[in-house]
Amino acid sequence: MAKVYERIAAELRQSIRAGELKPGDRLPSEAKLAEEHRRSVPTIRDALRLLQDEGLIEKQHGRGNFVRRARTKVLRTNARHQWEKNRTREPVEKRLKTGSTEHATGLDVRDLVFHAAYREAKADTRLAEALGVPEGTALVERTYRTRYAAENAPFALVTSYLVRALVEGNPDLLDAAKEPFPGGTQSQLLSVGIELDRIEERVIARPPTPEEADELELPPGTSVLVLRKTSFDTQDRVVEMSDVTLPGDRTQLHFTTPLERW
Repeated sequence: MAKVYERIAAELRQSIRAGELKPGDRLPSEAKLAEEHRRSVPTIRDALRLLQDEGLIEKQHGRGNFVRRARTKVLRTNARHQWEKNRTREPVEKRLKTGSTEHATGLDVRDLVFHAAYREAKADTRLAEALGVPEGTALVERTYRTRYAAENAPFALVTSYLVRALVEGNPDLLDAAKEPFPGGTQSQLLSVGIELDRIEERVIARPPTPEEADELELPPGTSVLVLRKTSFDTQDRVVEMSDVTLPGDRTQLHFTTPLERW
């Protein structure tokens, strides 16, 4: 038998799903809800906490509880890499019109807010092993955040590493002010004569750190998907590695694998 707070939560949930309470609407105060349901404030808080855990409402400190606006969904497929490689040979004007984020979300480039930051780094043990270089090798560490202009949270938290010696022939690849680069990373690499042969991706799920949960605006209890992307060139060198942290409540990974026919 459902507990009292679960029944109250069910009523509020139905109001949200029926559109009686719309995204962005503020719920009545805890005291008002307690009066309406003839229950104690702690019972109301248990009901609201259940809806927060489901991602249906969010609590804004000092303002109250609000129906959570649905975040933009992202469909990330393995076909994106060939799509990006094909674009490297297209005119700059065409590459400027759309990128992988627009491809994955259906948004227009004018809908997006993009930020990139670069810094020089040295390969520690973890990065040296991943990139196949000696410890202490000079790297270019790049962080990216892209969000829908109508939302505050980015689609993902991205940290990318390039071996500096492989890309310093083009000064633009050392300068965050040149971002977003038309065509993305594959076009950047092609500008210094590097063609990709394959991309390996490994995905794990884990609870977010407090910092990740805050930046991605995750509902309580939501996991993140952590994707390690490793790019190999035609000489079998690792030329780029990215760690991508994706919000589990609005990211779908879709993989299609063609099979050889008998």
